[in-house]
Amino acid sequence: AAPSYHNAKMIIKLVNDVARRINSDPSVAGLLKVAFIPNYNVSLAEKIIPAADLSEQISTAGMEASGTGNMKFALNGALTIGTLDGANIEIMERVGRENIEIFGLTAEEVAQARADGHNPRAIIEGSRELSQALAAIVSGVFSPDDPDRYRELIDVLTYHDHFMVSADFDAYVAAQRQVAERWRNRAGWWRASIMNTAKVGFFSSDRAIREYAGEIWDVPVAADA
Repeated sequence: AAPSYHNAKMIIKLVNDVARRINSDPSVAGLLKVAFIPNYNVSLAEKIIPAADLSEQISTAGMEASGTGNMKFALNGALTIGTLDGANIEIMERVGRENIEIFGLTAEEVAQARADGHNPRAIIEGSRELSQALAAIVSGVFSPDDPDRYRELIDVLTYHDHFMVSADFDAYVAAQRQVAERWRNRAGWWRASIMNTAKVGFFSSDRAIREYAGEIWDVPVAADA
């Protein structure tokens, strides 16, 4: 996160606090672990991307300028769980709706919700799981040394939810349950993984540069270049 992006920094802090709580819980030892890897770079990506089974691409529809990380994950066989945003749309068109897990509002629905007066507090109060999660965070479950550490972050989500996290939350939870069901069907999962790898060759740098040259820079390029 950029140094001046306060809320993003707080989210990273929260991830690490959640990690400490989960990783010290003996009831899930060997079953669940949360890790935040700092200073992400190309060398780390070379290890993380091929190892990933699920690619979380959960930007609010209409707010992701571009993306190549999701393409790399799909090329390496990870299934995408994400909104209809950015390159997720192109990946879905290539791999097929059955080989990707899509959830949440479309860009048009996001715009309409904002125009109608998005009320995150009402959505939170109507979602049992979301309200419980936020209540746990704000009560200091993950920050017993400083119970008020995330109060400002929760206030932003409750009253100024610009990224509409609340609006997409229940759909995201339902999608995660669908992913869990997929995972139990090993043959089905591996088939979807193979289809992702097989069908995303479209996102090659050769094709992208050829299109940039011909359509933007107006540079003649041989068809087989």
